[in-house]
Amino acid sequence: MSRKTRQVALAFPLAPPHLVQVLRGITDYARGRGDWVLSPNPDTYRMSVSDIRGWPGDGVIAMVETPAESRAAQSLGIPVVNLSGRLRRSSVPRVMVDHEGVGRMAAEHLLACGFRRFGYYGPPDGWFAQQRRRGFQRRLQEADAECSVLETTTALGSTRRWHHWQQPLLRWLKTLAPPVGVMATYDARAAMVVEACGVLGLRVPDDVAVIGVDNHEVVCEFCPVPLSSIDRNGYRIGFEAATLLDRLMSGQKPDESEILLPPRCVIKRRSTDVVAVDDPHVAKVVEYIRQHIGEAFGMERLLPLVPTSRRWLEHRFRECLGVTPHEFICRARVERAKDLLLSNQRRSLKEISAACGFTEPRRFRLVFRRLAGMTPAEYRRRHVGSDRGGD
Repeated sequence: MSRKTRQVALAFPLAPPHLVQVLRGITDYARGRGDWVLSPNPDTYRMSVSDIRGWPGDGVIAMVETPAESRAAQSLGIPVVNLSGRLRRSSVPRVMVDHEGVGRMAAEHLLACGFRRFGYYGPPDGWFAQQRRRGFQRRLQEADAECSVLETTTALGSTRRWHHWQQPLLRWLKTLAPPVGVMATYDARAAMVVEACGVLGLRVPDDVAVIGVDNHEVVCEFCPVPLSSIDRNGYRIGFEAATLLDRLMSGQKPDESEILLPPRCVIKRRSTDVVAVDDPHVAKVVEYIRQHIGEAFGMERLLPLVPTSRRWLEHRFRECLGVTPHEFICRARVERAKDLLLSNQRRSLKEISAACGFTEPRRFRLVFRRLAGMTPAEYRRRHVGSDRGGD
């Protein structure tokens, strides 16, 4: 007997790139089921869950962003899964990225670049933005680093001219002592920071390194300085949202009313391609490590680069970067491994280990687990959703 076809409405905008990835995850789940018919927004750019009242379908995946939409979602009489983090609490089950984790990932990236001074730029409203700022600041506090915050409302829809957003941003940037690493809540705001730096004559990334969120490729690639950005893991969010909706439509109760998924990774571009080190000897060693990270080497390769003793070099590394040269190498190898684990190339863990300069897979697993808190295979499963190569 064939299964009953289920009609599933998609009440969210299909244009933003991170939501395109969400749509792909939903679509792949639906194709695997074979009995879903997806009904995306048929006409306008954005459809509210309120517009679905009276629709004779079976389930909805939506962006529930206002109290009115929250009430509408509850009144539909069919299961709804929410993708939005704009409201602090969701009246219906929700699947989204761990926004606090997004902020922590941005902080980790900028800390790894050697910055000790930081800034955060974003809007004052929206629970997701507050969580991103919170994660960013908390991680920096753990590192005993300072962080300046500027939160401004958007000029769009206000009585001010659209370019007036730049004035408070310019004033704020003038208060930051270079070199400084700045996180913006999303890519559009990050591009605004880059533009304002150009007005002030600040170099990106040498004076101000900038990272955004969403990996909006049009914004990131066409920015005056291509933007580094955090990939929110949209595909997996979509797949898990569809999985949850399927359970709800089958009459099951979810184990959790809110599922938080980790951000996928940092997509590094020119805006953070820098190591903020004032000491020329440390800078030279750091650049060598970055250029040769796929090779197996240790301190014996670094000492001939600079006219100093091993003890002095370790002392200066601790002062400038907070770690020894050995630890800096380990962290650089693990960051490289993370990129390879999440790439589309189906490399085995043994191949990745060798490509990151580890002499043996066992050593790779030990170092990775110490720095990432999980094994390489666990990291790939958590961020991609499948294990391609064994532990």
